[in-house]
Amino acid sequence: MNRIFYICFLLILPLTVFAEETDTAQDMNMHGFYGDYPVTRESSGTAWVPDSSPMEGIHNMYGNWMTMAHGYADTIYDDQGGERGGAKTFSESMLMGMASHPLEGGTIGLRGMMSLDPAMGKDGYPLLLQTGETADGRTPLIDRQHPHDLFMELATTYSHPITDNSSAFVYAGYPGEPALGPATFMERFSGMDNPEAPISHHWLDSTHISYGVTTLGYIWRNWKIETSAFNGREPDQYRWNFDSPGLNSYSGRLTYNPTANWSLQVSHGYINSPEQLEPDVNQHRTTASAMYNLPFADKNWQTTFAWGRNNDSPGHTLDAFLLESAIKLHDTHTFFGRAEDVEKDDLFESPDQLTGQIFRVNEFTLGYIYDFPAIEHLRIGIGGLGSIYALPDGLTPYYGNDPISFMLFARIKLD
Repeated sequence: MNRIFYICFLLILPLTVFAEETDTAQDMNMHGFYGDYPVTRESSGTAWVPDSSPMEGIHNMYGNWMTMAHGYADTIYDDQGGERGGAKTFSESMLMGMASHPLEGGTIGLRGMMSLDPAMGKDGYPLLLQTGETADGRTPLIDRQHPHDLFMELATTYSHPITDNSSAFVYAGYPGEPALGPATFMERFSGMDNPEAPISHHWLDSTHISYGVTTLGYIWRNWKIETSAFNGREPDQYRWNFDSPGLNSYSGRLTYNPTANWSLQVSHGYINSPEQLEPDVNQHRTTASAMYNLPFADKNWQTTFAWGRNNDSPGHTLDAFLLESAIKLHDTHTFFGRAEDVEKDDLFESPDQLTGQIFRVNEFTLGYIYDFPAIEHLRIGIGGLGSIYALPDGLTPYYGNDPISFMLFARIKLD
């Protein structure tokens, strides 16, 4: 285990000292940040997941303050196969805290999320077919996943009931997450235990770190409609600091939770100049997703299907499809899988002859984690995953014939 793993352990450990035991039934009775619904519906930003989703971490009541803390730290050995692959040992982490309190007939909320991912280096980690952002401000990251910023979310919320069945809310973050796409991959149960970022990330949830977000929303029963103004530029290569704020983009999202086990959303956004290296390219993004969660006995199974479309102007219109699923058995065994179908036009740098050509690529991943308790509210896990890629003939000379990759990892996690 490397030094970053221990730093994350020291960040997480103090949160367990005053923890009180809660269970899913208690969580279902706790009030949501934005309306009168179970707090288990909350996810990243203002996104919803099914009410029956497990809410991992530490949940407390201090007087009228409801608090939640969740986090993990992974140490990973990554070996990406094929001609454009690579190997690296690194750590990725996330620590999130939320608190809410009644105020003037409504509810005020505080949200914070941070990561020590910048310590892995500006060029992130090897991940075949992944694209987006830059490590040095001059060249794009290709076949690599960028690190997240130190500060992923610092946000304030306020909601107020309108009628017995409805409420209105405001969310402001710097950084924060606008109302665009499904809950981000590290905050939905179906994807959070997979340490490998989806290659569809920049089609679905890449706006989850935006340096300037304001969201207004209205909730009626199990429906939520919301709109955001936000900074469309993705974070730059300086991951330890704050980027310049701005509100130059917009989005809208409609979410419906028809039952405790389902969450559905559609959203659309205009993203102004998202990529630092292509400042003249703007983007319209449309997404739709369905999330199903099934708790049974001491097990939980969640599946997410999502579609995203990026319409670059100037540029191409490209689609991405994601299907992921995870099942946890007896709080010990977790099996997860992911399948993706993505159209890519940025796998080659200019002036390569393939620059700008569209390639339809597929990735299939299966993985497993074994968890065991360390101390109260802290679990240690060991696991691994394997990925295989199905590529068109035009990419075979560059990537090899259906390359295979794998990751081995150890993890500490709040539970």
